Amino acid sequence: MIDIVVVLRAEDAVLDFLSVLTDGEAALVLADHGRTLTFPAAQSPAERLARIAGHVRPADDRAGASGPGSLAELVREAAGDREARVWTHSPADNRRSRGRVGRDTAVGCADRDVRHAVGYSPYLQVVSDFDHSLDRELIAGKLDFVNRSCEHLLTAPSPEYVVQTPRIPATERFFHAEAEERERLFALLASLDDEAASIPDPWEFGSSPYEKDRLDATAAWVLGHRAVTGESLVEVGACEGALTHRLVAAGCAVHATEPNPLFRKRLVEAVGGTETVRVSSKDLAELAVVPDLAAVSDLPDPTEEAHPRAGAHLLIEMLYYGQDLDLLDLLPTDHLFVALEPDAMDSRVRPWLAASATWQEVESVHLVPPRVETVCAGRAYLIKRGSDGLLLRRTAG
Repeated sequence: MIDIVVVLRAEDAVLDFLSVLTDGEAALVLADHGRTLTFPAAQSPAERLARIAGHVRPADDRAGASGPGSLAELVREAAGDREARVWTHSPADNRRSRGRVGRDTAVGCADRDVRHAVGYSPYLQVVSDFDHSLDRELIAGKLDFVNRSCEHLLTAPSPEYVVQTPRIPATERFFHAEAEERERLFALLASLDDEAASIPDPWEFGSSPYEKDRLDATAAWVLGHRAVTGESLVEVGACEGALTHRLVAAGCAVHATEPNPLFRKRLVEAVGGTETVRVSSKDLAELAVVPDLAAVSDLPDPTEEAHPRAGAHLLIEMLYYGQDLDLLDLLPTDHLFVALEPDAMDSRVRPWLAASATWQEVESVHLVPPRVETVCAGRAYLIKRGSDGLLLRRTAG
């Protein structure tokens, strides 16, 4: 039996996998440049740490791995004809570079015993299957390695590479993940890209009690104002249609927009045959009506297909990604429904609204309170932070 650790960078091996690498025959695959270090059973922990230290490099945002096939081949070469346990990063590592290595290693080594490090998990509490508590001698060795070999990373500006106290655990924790669980963990920590959309319903809108309550409360809030806003709604960033379904069932005509092609395909499959739903790929900028292209040169050409005026535009849990809030002035509507986590609402939307000459607050509501909830079939849990809503009306003129 050989233990094979697959990490993105050399320091990762000591920070999260020291307990695996200091006893018995082992190998270390450094995914960022395809190098493998082998450690004979008789080699001391100090000798192993010294070898690893020679491969610690400066922070480099270009570092990356070459995919499941290449990682699997490196593991095969290290294992030879021996049975191997494979240890690697969590697919839910908040550092996306490590999360990809963890996921790709597990995909490439699907026929092996693969174990993921919990590591430092600021967004999720992951339920572990194996916990290795380090004795004081190993902890001293880990800290000495950090001080001698990772000094430049203690103050690294990038969160992908900085080494802080929570990333130097005294107990190293690991877990198994089946394929579906792994993919859900990976998608859960993704942003609004194809990695997030790689599985259906990555944020578990269809199964989460919290999300059901949030969506029901949001739909009831919007529908409660339709005497003023009317039945015509534009839902910006509709994802797979969890809210769309609720609005259409109440008789609304919805233009559901979703830029991501994978989410949009599922949205069309779910609601595309409904007469009162129109689906498009428009993003926030493309929905804006620009009266003077010369004055706003980076916005869409106003000669493109005009967007009919809607009773309200819905921006529900989607203004987290640095969108230009001034685009909201250009949406062809007199009403905006905005919903966000309370902290994001207070830090991002309310300061913008206070300075706006275009919009005024009609109503502020607490849609749902925070709740601690499991995700990924109980593999992890987190705090869903609640949702606040703002109804805005365009000022006269």
